[in-house]
Amino acid sequence: MTISNGVKRNLKIVLLIVLVFLLLFAVYFFGGSPRPAENITWGVNFSQKHSELFGLDWKEAYLALLDDLKIKNLKIATYWDLIEPREGEYNFEDLDWQIKEADKRGAKIFLVIGIKTPRWPECHIPPQYQISNIKNQKLLQYIKEIVNRYKESEVIWAWQVENEPFFKFGECPKISKEFLKKEINLVGVLDSYERPIIISDSGEFSFWRKPAQLGDIVGITMYKKVWFKEFHTYFSYPLPPIFYSRKVKIINKLFDKEVICVELQAEPWCPVLLYDCSLKEQEKTMNLEQFQRNIEFAKKTGLNEFYLWGAEWWFWLKEKQNDSRIWDEARKLF
Repeated sequence: MTISNGVKRNLKIVLLIVLVFLLLFAVYFFGGSPRPAENITWGVNFSQKHSELFGLDWKEAYLALLDDLKIKNLKIATYWDLIEPREGEYNFEDLDWQIKEADKRGAKIFLVIGIKTPRWPECHIPPQYQISNIKNQKLLQYIKEIVNRYKESEVIWAWQVENEPFFKFGECPKISKEFLKKEINLVGVLDSYERPIIISDSGEFSFWRKPAQLGDIVGITMYKKVWFKEFHTYFSYPLPPIFYSRKVKIINKLFDKEVICVELQAEPWCPVLLYDCSLKEQEKTMNLEQFQRNIEFAKKTGLNEFYLWGAEWWFWLKEKQNDSRIWDEARKLF
């Protein structure tokens, strides 16, 4: 069977259009240098669970961030399984303490709430709801309890509803767009102060359209060197600062939404969980030089707000490994 000249011509036209599109895409997202932000707000992520898994006194680690590094901006993960260990019984003691200590020092917080919040296994479901067909109903009640408890707090400036709900990662049930809307609407109705709602997504694998449609602020991640389990190898993202800057510009133009980086890589990404990873292996994806490169890269993107991912690890290095280099380097930001 032979291909007619007309079909060949049409195929060539289609191929040419595709090539032109790819060229324009490459030029737009990979060519040029954005204008660096003049004033950058630096903050950190903090996880009580992650601190404990390092064998740390999590309260000591938290206070060191506030008192030694003088951090004034925090993204704090909340955990459903810690707050509701038994059905209908809520324990806010630890979260109350974190908010109170931040308030004493004039720090600001945004809370990550929902079923999917930072740190492995990503979804933190109480045992009593693991196989429950009423999980969603219980989750909405849990969110209601959190918002009602803290909506009068001046320390909290925003709510992040779920953590990267559209990015498949972790041991998690799928979060539908429809249910996410219910969560967002519930928070909006309960919070009379109308704090902004952050919806986050992968900085590398998304164009952030859905978060921009649903949230008041788009939160993104920014990673430079990671372990790809699918290929059993380490991988450095070949993305220039302009790649993020152009996507921010699109979101600004189409949705009139602010974009902030809620997760800037400042700790290793190992083939195993970080607290089971050797120091030698950790250094393949994060060390002082890589930390410095990531900070300089972030500055060049033009974004003006970043929350570093890995503060618990810096403290562990300092306290357990007698290595304060990254801790001291981070101090320069705050």
